[in-house]
Amino acid sequence: MTDITATAAPLIDTRKPRRFMPGWYSVAWGSAILVMLPVLAVFWLALFPTENIWPHLVDTILPIYVKTTLLLLAGVGSLSVIIGVGTAWLVTMCNFPGRRIFEWALLLPFAMPAYLIAYLYTDLLEYAGPVQSFLRELFGWQTAQDYWFPEIRSLGGAISMLTLVLYPYVYLLSRASFLEQSMSIRDASRIFGCSPMQSFYRVSLPVARPAVAVGLSLVSMETLNDFGTVDYFAVKSLSAGIYDAWLNMGNLGAAAQIATLMLVFVIMLISLERIARSRQKQFNASDRFRSIDRYSLSPVRSALATLACALPVLLGFLIPFMVLGNYALPRLDQFTEADFLAHASHSFTLSALAALLTVAVAVILAYSKRLYPGFKSLALATRLSSLGYALPGAVLAIGVIIPLAAFDNSIDAFMREHFGFGTGLLLSGTPFAIVFAYCVRFLAVSSGSVESSLAKVTPSMDMASRSLGMNPLQTLRKVHLPLIRGGLLTALLVVFVDGMKELPATLILRPFNYDTLATYVYQYASDEMLETSALAALLIVLVGIVPVILLSRTITSTRQGE
Repeated sequence: MTDITATAAPLIDTRKPRRFMPGWYSVAWGSAILVMLPVLAVFWLALFPTENIWPHLVDTILPIYVKTTLLLLAGVGSLSVIIGVGTAWLVTMCNFPGRRIFEWALLLPFAMPAYLIAYLYTDLLEYAGPVQSFLRELFGWQTAQDYWFPEIRSLGGAISMLTLVLYPYVYLLSRASFLEQSMSIRDASRIFGCSPMQSFYRVSLPVARPAVAVGLSLVSMETLNDFGTVDYFAVKSLSAGIYDAWLNMGNLGAAAQIATLMLVFVIMLISLERIARSRQKQFNASDRFRSIDRYSLSPVRSALATLACALPVLLGFLIPFMVLGNYALPRLDQFTEADFLAHASHSFTLSALAALLTVAVAVILAYSKRLYPGFKSLALATRLSSLGYALPGAVLAIGVIIPLAAFDNSIDAFMREHFGFGTGLLLSGTPFAIVFAYCVRFLAVSSGSVESSLAKVTPSMDMASRSLGMNPLQTLRKVHLPLIRGGLLTALLVVFVDGMKELPATLILRPFNYDTLATYVYQYASDEMLETSALAALLIVLVGIVPVILLSRTITSTRQGE
């Protein structure tokens, strides 16, 4: 055994290249710095605004923004945890009618953007909508004073809409945790007299707390990122405040200061999530090759379990999808209209470019870490480059426009001084700004998929290619990329779909008279013309179903025999 160990050690060390290659190191850090530029730009402008109205904001509207945002986070987070954890435990640990369908169906609301169901439910539930009209006709009510009906355009309405599409984050991670848990521990709790519910509260839930904390942090960051819902419902959140300060007040410095406050919220969320995970470390022997012995429920409890799982799917996907389909069917001729085709082309082109660039940067960062496994600075660069996902879209838009506008102004001034003509906007106010914003925001998504796939490739493949005379670039192109093409495809699809749905950054950064499907839907729905944009909205939803299928397959495969 001693001889084997002695000969194995040098082989492992050969993972490091014989000489330092500054190209890979520089490209990796250069990519990370480019991605960090928006964050640094926001902080710089917040500290040195052209016109400092921060004291005025603090005395007037800022406390309202903060209070509303905290209430929004608390409401969406609480409901998402209740729905996500509850349904995940039911479909994992219990037998009831429809369980197999609900395993993947509970992820379908992922495909529905929050702003979209906000428009749809407003159309259904407002005073002139079909629901209230039916109630007035049924009970003979004449005016709104004759009855009470909850106001959809309110803080409570925004919490409900966001919860319906964001709870899958908690469901996804909670179910994965429940599938990975050892059934022996649960069986031991039953031996000690725990009922199924007691076993859930005392065993399953405590073990799943780290996963729930991660899901809750993702829900909270997506809630902070939302603009379409809060704007349409006139909810004064920090995201809406950024848009108002920049485009309505014309004060970019004030928008940057509000954005900095949002970043503080994001940092707090990430810190709380990490603290929650660090205090909840469990080490148990996994028996994932053993099938789960599910609880048999009584007829009444089976019906309640089916109802509990059906309601989120019904409200979060089926009803909005059917309404969209009903609106879209009479307007299929829009597929031949030049404007609609242009909007669709913009969405597909921007999302495809962002997906390709994002995956390329993720490959560079992940492969650089593989080339230099002992360089902590490269690990730091990778972590810094992933911060963009935590940036709300409105914050990201401000961070992107500042360096791009500074670059454009510098080039324009240089050309006017030396050649007598200006260049105008080269990067800001162009589709490039949108693609850059997408890359910054979604790099973390692609990095996770690429890194996990690359980590599965044994180091012996690198050694073999090096012994055949290949340099690192040839090894990446001929060995690693073919082996990780599944992870690359997953990253491409997920980033593409996220780009199709992204609204806040696109709305702020788009050039004049340049719309995507998301901004097209937002504009018409805001003008109470949802039917006109229904086909575009339906296209966004259909594209969004693709990652739902991938996610469902991924979490089911975490336990053999399921």
